Amino acid sequence: MSKRSDIVDGRDSNNLKYGLIYTEILGWVDLGHAQGNDIRKLLNSIDAGESSGRETYEVSYSQSMVDPTRTIKMGKFITWRIKHGRAYHERRSIALAMMMSLARKFEGLQGAFPISLTTDSGFSGEDLVSDLLGFYRVVSIQNPFEILRPVSKEEALKRWDYYGKIGNWKNTNFNPLLFPDPERFPNTKPRKGVLPNFMQTVRPWNDFSSGIVRVSSEDGNYIDKAKGGTLPYA
Repeated sequence: MSKRSDIVDGRDSNNLKYGLIYTEILGWVDLGHAQGNDIRKLLNSIDAGESSGRETYEVSYSQSMVDPTRTIKMGKFITWRIKHGRAYHERRSIALAMMMSLARKFEGLQGAFPISLTTDSGFSGEDLVSDLLGFYRVVSIQNPFEILRPVSKEEALKRWDYYGKIGNWKNTNFNPLLFPDPERFPNTKPRKGVLPNFMQTVRPWNDFSSGIVRVSSEDGNYIDKAKGGTLPYA
């Protein structure tokens, strides 16, 4: 759940791992979501499967959250069975499809009762596009912020105060949701943006009839202790 106090100066984005910034190209971006650590782990799992020598191998991907008291971790996971022999571009395509599929399920979990009583994070306007940015920071440009045109903290706060908290603005797809400068464009409303070219270079895998990729677990749930849990997907 992004808060006003999370906002940082977007011009320092290359050096930050956490915080909320505003960019002219992608709108609000959660730097934590955009780190891409989950994608590195997922691609490493796929690479390990390819190196295993097995005819097929299973790969799991998950997203999780910790409750406000920081005692319980809960989340979603999916598991796909992949046929050995996938080329480099296919591995990235499969990873992107797994992320996009699971991210929507996880946002739906956050937006469902009773979790929605404690957070507005379900499909919050910055979440999915930040997940997608994390993917491309791993497979394409590690520090793309010059392209994304981040604004100063002062300019970001101006947008937050005018439009309200980003959790009130829902975005159910991976395209940007933009909030024009209210001083330059008075009485304006948020609008859909367009992804930059470098964030459109990989197509998510969609061939589920050939037997190359099969879904073993389509919509798994888990819950465990926030710290010291034993879940394999957290």
